[in-house]
Amino acid sequence: MTISADNQPPVRWGIIGPGGIAKAFRDGLTHSKTGKLVAIGSRNPSKPGLGDDFPGARIHDGYQALLDDPEIDAVYIATPHPGHAEWAIKAAEAGKHVLVEKPLGLTAYEAEAIFHAHKKAGTFAAEAFMYRVHPQTKRLYDLVASGMIGEIRAIKSSFGFAMPKFDPDHRLYANDLAGGGILDVGCYPVSMTRLIAGAASGKPFLDPVQVQGSAHLGKSGVDEWAAAILTFPNDIIAEVSCSVSVAQDNVLRILGTKGRIEVSDFWFATGKEGGTGTIRIIRPDASVEVVEVVEPSWLYSFEVDAAGEAIRAGQQQLASPGMSWADTLGNLRTLDKWRGAVGLVFDIEKASRKTTTIKGAKLSRGAKSIPKRQLAGVSQPTSVAALGFEFFPDFASASVLLDAFHEAGGNLFDTAYIYAGGKTEKILGDWLTSRGVRNESVVIGKGAHSPLVYPDVIAKQLTETLDRLQTDHVDIYFMHRDNLDVPVSEFVDAMDAEVKAGRIRGPFGGSNWTRERMDAAIAYAEKTGKQKPGALSNNFSLAEMLDPIWAGCVAASDDEWKAWLTQRQIPNFAWSSQGRGFFTDRAGRDKRDDEEIVRVWYSEKNFERRDRAIELAKQLGREPIHIALAYVLAQPFPVVPLIGPRTLAELEDSLSALDIQLTPEQVSWLDRG
Repeated sequence: MTISADNQPPVRWGIIGPGGIAKAFRDGLTHSKTGKLVAIGSRNPSKPGLGDDFPGARIHDGYQALLDDPEIDAVYIATPHPGHAEWAIKAAEAGKHVLVEKPLGLTAYEAEAIFHAHKKAGTFAAEAFMYRVHPQTKRLYDLVASGMIGEIRAIKSSFGFAMPKFDPDHRLYANDLAGGGILDVGCYPVSMTRLIAGAASGKPFLDPVQVQGSAHLGKSGVDEWAAAILTFPNDIIAEVSCSVSVAQDNVLRILGTKGRIEVSDFWFATGKEGGTGTIRIIRPDASVEVVEVVEPSWLYSFEVDAAGEAIRAGQQQLASPGMSWADTLGNLRTLDKWRGAVGLVFDIEKASRKTTTIKGAKLSRGAKSIPKRQLAGVSQPTSVAALGFEFFPDFASASVLLDAFHEAGGNLFDTAYIYAGGKTEKILGDWLTSRGVRNESVVIGKGAHSPLVYPDVIAKQLTETLDRLQTDHVDIYFMHRDNLDVPVSEFVDAMDAEVKAGRIRGPFGGSNWTRERMDAAIAYAEKTGKQKPGALSNNFSLAEMLDPIWAGCVAASDDEWKAWLTQRQIPNFAWSSQGRGFFTDRAGRDKRDDEEIVRVWYSEKNFERRDRAIELAKQLGREPIHIALAYVLAQPFPVVPLIGPRTLAELEDSLSALDIQLTPEQVSWLDRG
């Protein structure tokens, strides 16, 4: 076996997607200290000249064939942007380390899925910003951190060039390849400004608290030129711009109270083949100090060796100023906001086109399945937990979680007319239609939220809900709030009418309703022969809610409620069932930073329950939040927790608690000690 310069076996690399950037990486491998090119994967392996471009490398027919090669340790993914997430995740499943060309994914949600896959696999993953691991970048960071130009006030950075002409088939203009400037080159000034803002605060990076963006979307629907203002928590304001059809000066300017720093084409550092880089420090009196960084090594060799050294050390991510996982996620979240501000959604991200999972496969059920139970009035067994997802900005982001929940055996989805102004219902409807799983899914609808809590609102909002969901019925329906000025009979009449019309095909009831109102509604329905309320959606948790999280909220966690639920056996679709962070390290007797947690949950009684959850978690080898969810599921009456994970990691963590079977004695001990 070949031994590298440092007397260790080289990291054996394969390249997926042998295009122009792959050739630059090839040169980096050739001039690296740790790596060796072994093979390439191509969808056109017989392409003339391919072997000449990558001399000595085996040519695999297809990307999967390269991942199946046992002589490959790590993979450089250089496909067009839409293929990054699919092949980075498949690489993790094949046990391969990855360096993924920027952007790591189209969105932060894709990046989180990639990192989750590699965390589980124990493999290395990083985004290939070659300039971030170059010595010039470290020198620049240190100059800023040292106060060389005083306190930083503003940063200006651009990366823009002009293509010879508009070509809808070129990757930079192709909508299907996620072309345009923001993802391809705008990511560079964003990553640099975040690095410099971090240096000014003594941190590896800093994320903006506000992103204001603008762009020109051209004939193919991609951003041809764009700009954004980033506002950081340390009051630094950054102006960033990018373009693929407009030439820019491409100078990084860092403005401080004692001067400014300028660096031209910072991402090239000392040059592709090595050389001298220049950092200019300009004082208020116009005097100029030049800091030269001499580095003969090839630009792309630095990322090869940074990845190689991390892999050899058993690390899963790069150290700063390389792009750590948190750094990459922060960068993509900023790009997401920039794209959101200009309305840039690629056609391939829309429901009509994005019909497969993040791994490019048709939706299917996995080997493991979330437990199900039959609830009275519901036509099919439902998963013991329901998925809520009001946090996602668009279909592409939400589909990552929706697909994973379905593949894990979940079929119960919680939404509401008011969530995100209707966006959540529209996303769910698009997903159900795109995936063709409406008939095997159980959909919860909610309407008549404050201030419009009136019987005549129900039919109007349900009509709009069904239109958004692209269906003719919901399976379970809740009044989202109650209005004590309206007799319960009027609400029951309105919901019963929808049952008779076939638009509610299962139980209905109240969300944030009191026992007294539920009892009155049930009694009225029994007296008049109407369908009686058969479901509740109040807060229920091991920790009792002391103060309503939102106006009009009702908790059902105390002893009186438990007795009522036990007697009635009405299923409670419980929101905030895990205490909204109270059973994580965000809470503690000495932690008072989170106003909501303190206001809603802090009492000695709740802390004693939390202490017992921590103790039992240690005994079972689990986390306290798992015990809190298991407690909810172990009640002597049906409770369906509504979970709201934002990432695959959070989803899998919640689902992992579903196999915990607490005894009645453990449930009682958690509750009362």
